[in-house]
Amino acid sequence: MSPGPARGRTSGQDGGSGRRSPVRRWQLVRAGADAVPPSTRRFMARARQRRMRAALPWAVAAAVAAVAGLVAWTVLGTGLFGVRDVRVVGARTVTPVEIRDAAAVPDNAPLARVDLAATARRVGALPPVARATVERDWPGTLVIRVEERVPVAAVPQGERFAVVDNSGVVFQHLDQAPAGLPLVRVARPGPDDPGTRAGLAVLAALGPKLRAELVAVDVAGLARITLLLRGDREVFWGDASRGPEKSTVATALLGRRADRIDVSAPDVVTFQ
Repeated sequence: MSPGPARGRTSGQDGGSGRRSPVRRWQLVRAGADAVPPSTRRFMARARQRRMRAALPWAVAAAVAAVAGLVAWTVLGTGLFGVRDVRVVGARTVTPVEIRDAAAVPDNAPLARVDLAATARRVGALPPVARATVERDWPGTLVIRVEERVPVAAVPQGERFAVVDNSGVVFQHLDQAPAGLPLVRVARPGPDDPGTRAGLAVLAALGPKLRAELVAVDVAGLARITLLLRGDREVFWGDASRGPEKSTVATALLGRRADRIDVSAPDVVTFQ
């Protein structure tokens, strides 16, 4: 019989001599700082610095964007900077409550999202308001400034009186004639009414003395305008043309004893 394989032989044994061959074992050893050349260390440090410098703008931009997004969300999307108060400036005829109702800005609505122009248009639609401006007063106040129409005359309408400004806009109705305002008698007062415009043009042309005697401007027609004065006197004005000349002539003749002075043609004056 042939001898079988040898038992007990390890892979580390030398098949010829029966001696064990050495086994290699590797071990990682951290190199000391002195093992890396200085030039390599400087190169690696500069590379790290370049990477940091390249990444810094992006990091700053991301931080700024995050902060801006947070601020925008706080201001636009929350009630933290919402409308807490509506302050009205310049209102006399119209009440602050009426102006706030016309503004129609909900409580706690984000102040930054309030449409200032649209709000001003809504307030300006109120008849007594000639002009309105709206502005923000942080952190939570909406300021509405109004310029009201200035009354220049009152127009009798039945038992009531319509108050108009110098453009003929009717912005107030009263049960009694307002003190200190002359009357302008026209059928349909309004800025587009020719009679209203003619009566107001005559009124604007009157001098202080003539105006002090005035009771009413009666517009029976565009060429039939008459001034009703104190003491039941009249000045027939004719049409609204040559207002300053007519005013000068009529003022000079106020001392004359006449119930009716015709200055419709100021170059030729007649008395009655």
